[in-house]
Amino acid sequence: MSNPERFVILLGGPLHVTPRVKRHVQGRRVIAADAGAQHAQALGLEPELWVGDFDSAAEDLKRRLAHVPQQTHPVEKDMTDGAIAVAEALRRGGRDFLLLGAMEGRTDHALSHLLMLADLAEAGHRAMASSGREEAVGIAPGRHVISLPAGATFSLIGFSPLRGVHMTGARWSLRGEDLPFATTRPLSNVAEGPIELTIGEGRGVLIADLRSLLETD
Repeated sequence: MSNPERFVILLGGPLHVTPRVKRHVQGRRVIAADAGAQHAQALGLEPELWVGDFDSAAEDLKRRLAHVPQQTHPVEKDMTDGAIAVAEALRRGGRDFLLLGAMEGRTDHALSHLLMLADLAEAGHRAMASSGREEAVGIAPGRHVISLPAGATFSLIGFSPLRGVHMTGARWSLRGEDLPFATTRPLSNVAEGPIELTIGEGRGVLIADLRSLLETD
């Protein structure tokens, strides 16, 4: 049975369907954004809603998912299809978001998805994105526990200065430190288990590279 507050948003970027991704989607409601619906079959998911301008969805996909309720938007608009899908999930009571197909492909779209994670985190929601090879979690003031496989390389990226940063569960810990914007210091750390991260001020993302661990996942 799905949790009514937990959503997976299917986006049109590349997705590598790994056992870890399949675990992440369990118990989530599903909204697909345009061509992101192509991932539903490989994941064994059925969207409750399909949104977008449908300019990038293949005709055979449209036929196969013709039974799914659709919400059509114009091609010329001031929101991406992914942002529309997230807004609809929020309207339906979402508080925990997983964006799949969000981290590879067009750089501008990938960056906008990472910024969206930080915005959702700042609003008090849990927000994660994954391509199967990489994962990102939105961070904002407060405590975060991020479950990563031991040995995963990860980086903490601030979209603003980060102040009062505490981090344990990693090879290199942080204890109440202030990190200026654009610093490279918290890059390429290594998880030793779940990461416990507390931020006093600021927002950003924690990005993990899982490629070296895929064979053992």
